[in-house]
Parts: sequence; structure tokens; C-alpha cells
Amino acid sequence: MEHTRYQRDAFVIERNGTRSARVAPMPAPVADATAGDALAAWLEGADADPGFTDDVAAINAADRPPTGRWDS
Repeated sequence: MEHTRYQRDAFVIERNGTRSARVAPMPAPVADATAGDALAAWLEGADADPGFTDDVAAINAADRPPTGRWDS
């Protein structure tokens, strides 16, 4: 996390060879941004992925709690 925060590095996290998350630095905040600016940015965002909920359901179904204290 420190590399991401201080060196602005990004990382992809994999589990069993499957990409599951990406850790990336947050963009610098805009000091004079308004709520209207935030709403406009939200509305201009990418279209929703229709398979997203199915992907999340598949990940949740495959996830198992660790069997031991130090298992990942």
C-alpha cells in the first residue's frame, strides 16, 4: 500500500491465477470541484457492465473462508 500511496504504483491482485482486484492510487482531488461537477462526472462515466452482478455472484460462490489462521 505504501508503494501505491507514495510512489503512485499500481498492482493487480490475483487469486489462483485469476485477477481479482487492482490497487491503484487515487487521482488528486480538485480543490474547487462542486457537487454539480461530481454529478456531471458520474453521469459521463462508462456504461454499466451487464455481467457484473453475475461475476460478483460467481466470485462469492467460489470464495471459501480460510481453514486455518494463516491461510490465504
